[in-house]
Amino acid sequence: MPLPFLTADRGFDTDDDVALPFDDHDQWRRPYRPGPWRVGAAAVALLLASFMLLATMIIAFAGAPPAAGVCFALAALVVVCALRMLRAGTWVSRHGLRRVAFLRTTTLAWAQITDVRTVQQPVRLLGLPRTVQGQALVAVRKGGGQLALLTDHNADFLARVEAFDRAADTVEAWSAEYGRS
Repeated sequence: MPLPFLTADRGFDTDDDVALPFDDHDQWRRPYRPGPWRVGAAAVALLLASFMLLATMIIAFAGAPPAAGVCFALAALVVVCALRMLRAGTWVSRHGLRRVAFLRTTTLAWAQITDVRTVQQPVRLLGLPRTVQGQALVAVRKGGGQLALLTDHNADFLARVEAFDRAADTVEAWSAEYGRS
């Protein structure tokens, strides 16, 4: 039974990628959806945090406030890590390109980037030390260095080649529109 309402996700499910009327190119946005590996890992971390908060409550009712405080702090740390894991990725705006990693964020203005292109190179599998041959979307800096933005084997695009191609094309389109102005 089809549902009679439209969702905000309808722009991704159609062939015509028409900008929605509330699109603001000055705000930072991720031009793709987070992948199932990233969302699943964050969900498991939040589930663990919920059990830790339950343990915090039990410890507090048992009469050990210092231990409850430590347990609460650890649960809060797990929640922060899960949220940071969900925030990781490549973000674009009219101002530039932002690569958010778990511990570090790198922001480049479009004027600092000479080219954004897809290359074949060894890439890390799910961010682990093991590398496999794959594709990476890289931003070439004016100084000659490269910044890997997306790979087809990271937590967003593992086993989702079409999604990687669509995201890479979108970031390249942002670069073509704002990078040469």
